[in-house]
Parts: sequence; structure tokens; C-alpha cells
Amino acid sequence: MNDPVRPAPPAAPSALALTPLLVFLALFFGAGMYYTAQGETMGFYQLRAPVAILPALALGAWLAWRRGIAPLETLLAGMGHSNIMLMCLVFLLAGAFAAVSRAVGAVDAVVALGLGALPPALILPGLFLVACFVALSIGTSMGTIAAVVPIALGVADAAGLDGALVLGAVVGGAMFGDNLSVISDTTIATTRSQGCRMRDKFRENFKIALPAAVATMALLAVLGDAAPVVAPDAASPWLVLPYLVVLALALVGLNVVLVLALGIALAAVAGFASGPGYDLVSFTGDIYLGFESMVEITLLALLIGGLAALIRAAGGLEWLAAAIARFARGHRGRRAGEV
Repeated sequence: MNDPVRPAPPAAPSALALTPLLVFLALFFGAGMYYTAQGETMGFYQLRAPVAILPALALGAWLAWRRGIAPLETLLAGMGHSNIMLMCLVFLLAGAFAAVSRAVGAVDAVVALGLGALPPALILPGLFLVACFVALSIGTSMGTIAAVVPIALGVADAAGLDGALVLGAVVGGAMFGDNLSVISDTTIATTRSQGCRMRDKFRENFKIALPAAVATMALLAVLGDAAPVVAPDAASPWLVLPYLVVLALALVGLNVVLVLALGIALAAVAGFASGPGYDLVSFTGDIYLGFESMVEITLLALLIGGLAALIRAAGGLEWLAAAIARFARGHRGRRAGEV
């Protein structure tokens, strides 16, 4: 039996080993800014990140080879690291949960129940809170905007509200909720890479994001006019249960893989119970659609893991750690630490 692939020990510190990361960032952000300046509405999606990283991987492999390091074995060891594999699994499960919960009508249920309980003067802050809850539950701001904006605009037209303010309320709530979500792809990546617990990240982010959310809701309450609330058709409150369970279990510290698996199962049960239109075939199809929605971030995580292993083996991280240590020895205090 072949021995398992192990990461290569780091070589002597080398600033040159960090250049592959700089190449990747220059290609991705450079292309995004260029196409945005050319008028492309989705400028940063013209050159996808998993493609932009390929030249960086080639450069990293060459630098590793020059230092006598086996580049392919090092790349594979980095891609197969347990933290990377866990991130990829959680990405896929989070996509599946978001897709299934949307398909069974959970988003529509949240909007209907939220707007149905609002007084006429608080419809804009209410839309902000609805978008916040949906983003917090499914872990994606863009998915929340896509799901909530059509409903919110219908409500705005019926109530005679300013469409720009309505869109601002939904976008702001989606960003706030995604910032705090325990199943957001960025949350998963940061907590796994830094070795901290998700609820600790939630607690620290909450201190930063809450004042902005309170100020936003106050502004929306002042800027908005009282208007008759025309809520969407009533939906079963049971459809909201998977969201509540996922949030509660994640915040108490249950393993995120188990949390998402239970959320997917509960969303399916809620869909089966809500009517005959949702069946096992629809459920399995929605799981795969959720997987597909996370392909880009999953591929990027794998390739970033490989790139990090190449940079580490060539001495890039050792050089960076030494540079930070030199700076820390020459500068004291909290501000220097933040820098």
C-alpha cells in the first residue's frame, strides 16, 4: 500500500515564494476592475477565481521545484488537508440546505409572516429584518436578494413606496444577515482556517454589525412613509422551522455538518407536509442544484489549499512570519498589533 501524501516541510524563508499569491490577486482583482471600468455589470465574474489561480499554481509549482521540493505531491497534500475537505463538505451542504429551503417555500413563508405582522409605518424596517433573517438562515446575501427582492417590489408597488428605499432595505438586511450567518461560505472558511468556533465569530461580528443595523433601521423608519401593508399570500409557519433549528443548533455549538444535515432533512419534511407538489424526486434534484451553486467556491477552496501548501513548502509563510516578528519587536502597543 502506498504511503499517504504528506505536506513537505517548509524550506528556508523566502519572500519570492509569496509571488504566486500576488499573481493570483493581481489577475483576479485586476481583471475585475478592468471589466467593471469597461461597463460590465458583473466585472468580477468575467475571469473566474478558480481559473485566475491556475497561473499562480504553475508559478508556485516551479518555485517549489527549483528548491528541490516535489511540487505535485505538495499540491495534492495541500488540497487534501482535512480542513480543506471539511470546508468543501460544508459548502456543499450549505448550498443544498439553501436550495431545498427555498424550493419548499421557506423564504416566501418568512416574508409573508414578517410583513403580515408589520404596522404600516414600519414596512421598510420590517423588510430589512426579513432580509436579515433569510440571509442569516441560508448564508448568502446574493441568494437572499434574488429571493426577496421580487416579493418586496410587489409589496412596494401595492403600497406606493419608493422602490429605491425598498431595494436598499432588502440589500442592507441581506448583507447584515450574511455577515452574521454561521453557514455563510466566508464564515466557514475563516473559522476553519483560523481554528475558532463559529459562535465566537458570530459574537464578535455582532458587536460590529449591530450598531450599523440599528442606525439603518432608524433611518428607514424616518425616511419611509406609512403605507398599507399588502403581505403575500399566507404560508405555513412550519416552513420557517428548519431555519430556526439551524440557527439555534449552530449557535449552541453543534457540529456544523450535523446542523446542516438536520436542516436539509427538516426542510424536506416541511416540503412533503406542505402539499403534494413536493416529492422525493424534487428533493433530490434540489440537493444537486444546491451542490451546483457551490461549485466555484468549492473548487477555489481546493486550489487555494494547494497553493498555500506550495507557498509554505517554498518558505513563503516562514518569511512572512519572520517579517511580522521583526515588526512586532520594533513596535509596541495595540495599534501596532492591529497593523
